[in-house]
Amino acid sequence: MKISEKGKSVIRWTSCLGLLAVVVIYGMRAEGVTGPWTEPENKRPDMITIDAMKVFGDLERPGVIFLHDRHTEALSSKGQDCSACHLKETDTRGQERLSIKYKRLKDTNRNEVMSIYHNNCIQCHTEVASEGEKSGPLVCGECHQEKPDIVSSGQPMGMDKSLHFRHVKAHENKCEQCHHEYDEKSKTLIYAKGREGTCRYCHMEETQENRISMRNASHISCVDCHLKTKAKELPSGPVNCQGCHDLSAREKIEVVKDIPRMERGQPDIVFVKREQPDPYTDPEFKKEISENLMDQVPFSHVAHENANDTCRVCHHAGMDSCVTCHSLKGSKEGNFVRLETSMHQIDSQMSCLGCHETMKEDKNCSGCHEFMPSGLKTKDPSTCVSCHMKPLAEIPDSVQPLVLAENVTNNEPVENGSVHMSDPLAKMLLESRVPITATYDEEDIPEKVIIKKLSKKYEPTELPHRKIVNTLMKNIQDSKITQYYHQDPGTLCQGCHHNSPVSKKPPSCESCHGAAFEGGYPYKPGLMAAYHNQCMGCHDRMGIEKPATNDCTGCHKEKKK
Repeated sequence: MKISEKGKSVIRWTSCLGLLAVVVIYGMRAEGVTGPWTEPENKRPDMITIDAMKVFGDLERPGVIFLHDRHTEALSSKGQDCSACHLKETDTRGQERLSIKYKRLKDTNRNEVMSIYHNNCIQCHTEVASEGEKSGPLVCGECHQEKPDIVSSGQPMGMDKSLHFRHVKAHENKCEQCHHEYDEKSKTLIYAKGREGTCRYCHMEETQENRISMRNASHISCVDCHLKTKAKELPSGPVNCQGCHDLSAREKIEVVKDIPRMERGQPDIVFVKREQPDPYTDPEFKKEISENLMDQVPFSHVAHENANDTCRVCHHAGMDSCVTCHSLKGSKEGNFVRLETSMHQIDSQMSCLGCHETMKEDKNCSGCHEFMPSGLKTKDPSTCVSCHMKPLAEIPDSVQPLVLAENVTNNEPVENGSVHMSDPLAKMLLESRVPITATYDEEDIPEKVIIKKLSKKYEPTELPHRKIVNTLMKNIQDSKITQYYHQDPGTLCQGCHHNSPVSKKPPSCESCHGAAFEGGYPYKPGLMAAYHNQCMGCHDRMGIEKPATNDCTGCHKEKKK
């Protein structure tokens, strides 16, 4: 192939730029110039940025990279503790604790706060250096760096069910130790029994009005409690950054396997609530929803609790039911996200459908579901009735719908004196489902399938059909959600036979995919592409290493010449 002069010029310039990049990078290393782009291993979980001056406006210099654990270790070696940097203060409940701010309780003004850092930090570094020990920076540019050579490896810390149970047990069920609400009348923090929720319902990413950020709240409360517990020579949680924010250190934290159910007065099985419009104030809307609403959704609360580590997976803004914020029309409280959207939004982890779609990314599921329609795009009518179940034909007269009492708390019983109750109708509907735990009988599944339509250079391919089906079934036999949503023993077959009806004898691939690509059907590949995309794509997503995707003879034996 002949290359034009213009093409040769482009190649020459590209080569020169590539060579220049290599020279620059090696030159930087030779001169000792480093940074996170050249030394990716230079990471620490205790790296924080001191940028407290932002409360007074834009920063004049870059924030200061501060290695917290390194400083606490240095102080400890000299017999000092956290109080060397953090002053004590009294919170609104009258409890004494360490302030999260450095050498102060409040941000007074720019000059005073700046002087606190400069005077104390430089003085400490100077004293350490005068003793002949390795110390920190003494000049501005060594602290305020545009491109620091350290990057953070810290990972966010969360309170999962195991950690929560351990704290409940350690505090002897005294929930008020952690849970509180701000009372407007008394202007103090109070314990509201029965309204306990995750800290993140009030404490957001950034400080808002009289609510400090989640980051500050957790460091003030958690670290302070751990320090006080440690001072009593009792088993305690981490008090340094690494203990919570380093993944390798976190893996050493004991995980409780059999965790008792969290007592919050929650029901076991209910119907997903939806608002009932007032016929007097909104008759047109009542007519509209009465004509378009689908059947109600029975919901197993206990099953979803067991499948998740935190209530916040579903109750992302509060512990109330979804309809409190997400009305049928949409409301300000729910950011005008309608109830139907909140349940079916496929790209949101906060919706039912979005969460279920994410579960399909598991390697035991993704091989099949990658080639199948997602969410509401599927034309299969069974998709909707998987959740919106038809009412039972016959309901015993003794069964009465459940009406939950308002403001159910941990110890205040609901109807019939039971804390955990189920709606009998919802329970009957869920129990009427027959879980799919197997596929067709062995004799109905061909043991082998010979693919010979495209055999030219290679021998026909022998597909171990029954082995593949049995392996797929084995991989998902313990999955409750799979048993719930696979509506037929042949549902599993839809992973490969994705556009044909469920059947013991589905049509072959070539009945839809022509030998060559058909231009009139841009989204339907030719037969060879369909086979390769389906088989190799499935192996890739499921992590199957054999046969190797770059070796044709792993599936196709070469013809003898």
